[in-house]
Amino acid sequence: MTTIEAPAQPKRKTLYRGDPGMWSWALHRITGVTIFFFLFAHVLDTALVRVSPETYNEAIETYKNPIVALMEMGLVVCVLFHALNGVRVILVDFWSKGPKYQRLMLWIILAIWFLAAVPAIGRQFFYLFTEH
Repeated sequence: MTTIEAPAQPKRKTLYRGDPGMWSWALHRITGVTIFFFLFAHVLDTALVRVSPETYNEAIETYKNPIVALMEMGLVVCVLFHALNGVRVILVDFWSKGPKYQRLMLWIILAIWFLAAVPAIGRQFFYLFTEH
């Protein structure tokens, strides 16, 4: 009996193929970790009040610079995406037609995210250039 070898499959460089659902999955995790680290830093700097109110005030003063303002804008973008995508994930999990419409819901939340993020970032830029 002879065996015939199957033709070699081309090697993939990655497991993912770039589907929008994969990108939303990855961004949901990245934004979640970003929000977690912000909250961790926020709890630590707020805890400085117990140590010394002067130390707390000094820490807060270090945040009043354009670099931190840009980081706050990034945080707003992350929180908006994470919240909206979280609603989409809930709908996909608990709505019987969720999996069927998951791609459409992704594009809808991206549109809502964009429409909410642009004015929020614009407002933050306004305060960045008028307050400093």
